Amino acid sequence: MAQESYQEDDSVETVVGPSVHVEGNFNSKGNIIIKGSVAGSVKTIRHLRVEEGAKVVASVEAESGEVAGAIKGNVKVRGILELTPTARIKGDVQCGTLIIASGAALHGKCSMPAADFSAFKEEEEEPAKAKKSMKVLEEVEEPVVA
Repeated sequence: MAQESYQEDDSVETVVGPSVHVEGNFNSKGNIIIKGSVAGSVKTIRHLRVEEGAKVVASVEAESGEVAGAIKGNVKVRGILELTPTARIKGDVQCGTLIIASGAALHGKCSMPAADFSAFKEEEEEPAKAKKSMKVLEEVEEPVVA
């Protein structure tokens, strides 16, 4: 596990057992492990782990996360999100760092808003300059009268 804010010796505040089904808004200030199913929304300021066989149909927010089960809904993780080989996510993912193991599946958009994309800044400016130059040329040209 490559999680910064979750360690094995951290206390787990909430465990949703394999035979448990939770519906509604699920908010916690501690680590959460889901082994059963949750529908609605899941939010924690710590680590969220969705274990293999677990099913989450909810919007999810956490500081860090590890997914081995299935999530249908948008996922927002401020730090590291790790998808194991059995992970299945159907929804948009927003995270700081994404680790995807071979075999994991993600169907949705993925964005990493904190990532540094300054290397592409010059490339993005060039088409804009070219477009502006074309507009100036269009304005300068006079119609041809026959």
